[in-house]
Amino acid sequence: MAGDPHILLVDDERDIRDPLASYLSRNGLRVTKAENAAVARQLLTAYAIDLVLLDIMMPGEDGLSLAGYIRATTSIPVILLTARAEEMDRVVGLEIGADDYVTKPFSPRELLARIKAVLRRVGENGQLVRAPDTDSYGFGPWILKSGERELVGEDGVATPLSTGEYNILHAFVTHPRRVLTRDQLLDLSQGRELAAFERSIDNHISRLRKKIEVNSSDPKLIKTVWGGGYMLAADVKKL
Repeated sequence: MAGDPHILLVDDERDIRDPLASYLSRNGLRVTKAENAAVARQLLTAYAIDLVLLDIMMPGEDGLSLAGYIRATTSIPVILLTARAEEMDRVVGLEIGADDYVTKPFSPRELLARIKAVLRRVGENGQLVRAPDTDSYGFGPWILKSGERELVGEDGVATPLSTGEYNILHAFVTHPRRVLTRDQLLDLSQGRELAAFERSIDNHISRLRKKIEVNSSDPKLIKTVWGGGYMLAADVKKL
């Protein structure tokens, strides 16, 4: 379900990663898996992640380095996982800004309780609170003003957008020239009203095109990528 908390599980050991992902999925969480830090970085930009479960000991970039990157660039909470119980790892992880620390082997039930506790601490009324985007984004002849949630044309006139249309357009301007699947658009737009039917993404895209394209039957801004999804085919400038 699109409304369930979305967890990014980063662990290079498949024997841990896959069973843990299955357990968490059965208990009301959406789980996306990454086998290393490089994949995790890509997924962090492709999805709206609510919490990261992060193994410290991984080949290549280790978990502490990735945790530092996450804390420096986002407000996403992090729970560190490690087979090592040394106090120094725990101290360094918490100093970096990790929200909790679990030593392997651990009980999946206990980990689930810790995840829910962290999500409660960073949220209100059970919903994760995200920092509001107040930037303005220029693309083609349009400016999307996030603070006002307005779409303004070259003539300075605002074009009204529904909540769903605004959320999807915001997902596009923050991920320009990238193919976004319907699932990614649902996730990035946080469009709870869209969760019931994935195909409703197509209806919102159709309405957006009628508002922002010169010719909605020959779109130049929001392109369909057959078999993939949709892409904003324009450079975006933060204003």
